[in-house]
Amino acid sequence: MSRPDTLLIAVDGGGTGCRVAVGTAKDGVLAETRGGSANISTNFDDTVDNITKAVSQAIAAAGLSDADLGTSTAHLGLAGADLETIQQRAQQALPYGTCRVSGDRQTTVAGVLGDADGYVVALGTGTIIARQHGGKVRTVGGWGFQLSDQASGAWLGRSLLTRVLMVDDGIVPTSPLARTVSDSLGGLQGVFAFSNRAVPRDYAEFAPDVFKSGAQGDAIAQEILREGAAFIEKGLSALGFIPGDVLSLAGGVGPHFEPYLSAEFTQSLRAPRGNALQGAFTLARQLAAQG
Repeated sequence: MSRPDTLLIAVDGGGTGCRVAVGTAKDGVLAETRGGSANISTNFDDTVDNITKAVSQAIAAAGLSDADLGTSTAHLGLAGADLETIQQRAQQALPYGTCRVSGDRQTTVAGVLGDADGYVVALGTGTIIARQHGGKVRTVGGWGFQLSDQASGAWLGRSLLTRVLMVDDGIVPTSPLARTVSDSLGGLQGVFAFSNRAVPRDYAEFAPDVFKSGAQGDAIAQEILREGAAFIEKGLSALGFIPGDVLSLAGGVGPHFEPYLSAEFTQSLRAPRGNALQGAFTLARQLAAQG
């Protein structure tokens, strides 16, 4: 068993940024901070640097000492950390006594559902669609921006720019949103130049515009949102969802999809119990208790 004053470190890392909580089993969370991008598969070195800096800031804010890092217990849920090889590499690179790195799916489900059964759709820069039953978690999709992450903030932004190009080519009719985005980027050449340098978090910056314009009846925005909602419903159905099952929409993007989901999926919506950072802290506490 660990000491009740053992330093606990929790990290929720995503493509846009990371959140850190530090505390102890006895006192709970003592301080939280935010840091830079933490998708471990897209930029390993920067992710490790961003996390360690944010953890040090949280430790200072809590009035604790970096000297405790060697005996600390940490759980980090990171975007892009779904393969065991990269989890092990990250664990070896981080300066924490007992360190476990997982994908952000585990920490998200732990935060949103606790130990209860149910379904989670957590959308931020990336995508998590999950089911928890009897303590076991199963997920679909969410394999990163290059291959997957439908309905995520990054996917919404890329889908919007794809349609802006289609408007320019005369393939689809234009809309107020398409015209605004095209003008803001400097037309066709500007959209193309943006795509050559953009990373997922850059595309995700367009997500609020898609939801706002969709609510105002913009045809292109509504088409994108319907497509995203259809994927969410297919993902939930693949996990065995039936009407009446508990569903929580989480993340910065997830709750905004509620108006676009069919009634059979929203009739038993439940607010998340917590977030992925709280889930990571719970898992760090459990890891420390294992001794």
